[in-house]
Amino acid sequence: MRPLPFALAAFAIAAPAAARDVPVATPVGEPVSCIQLNQLRETHVRSDQVIDFELTGKRIYRNTLDGACPSLGFEERFAYSVSNGQLCSTDLITVLQSTGGRGATCGLGKFQPVSIAK
Repeated sequence: MRPLPFALAAFAIAAPAAARDVPVATPVGEPVSCIQLNQLRETHVRSDQVIDFELTGKRIYRNTLDGACPSLGFEERFAYSVSNGQLCSTDLITVLQSTGGRGATCGLGKFQPVSIAK
């Protein structure tokens, strides 16, 4: 009987990290296929499927991946490789693990310009 309460406690501790709220975003234009990397200032991983890209001028583009990308929301880090100075909906990202390894590789979606509710 003793292992069960421990298992429940471990699950309860782990649950809040997985249950992150994605801020509400209002579309402010048509989605685009690519963003210019020389304008990229910051990224915010919101979940296993949502990344907000902040560009110069405080413009934010929300990218909803084609599907959930395992561990992206937990690790909050990813890598990409491009050759043309743009990150596009046809590109792939790879989750960077805290152990130094690489995780899942996932496809990006279109970049939707948004306004984030504060």
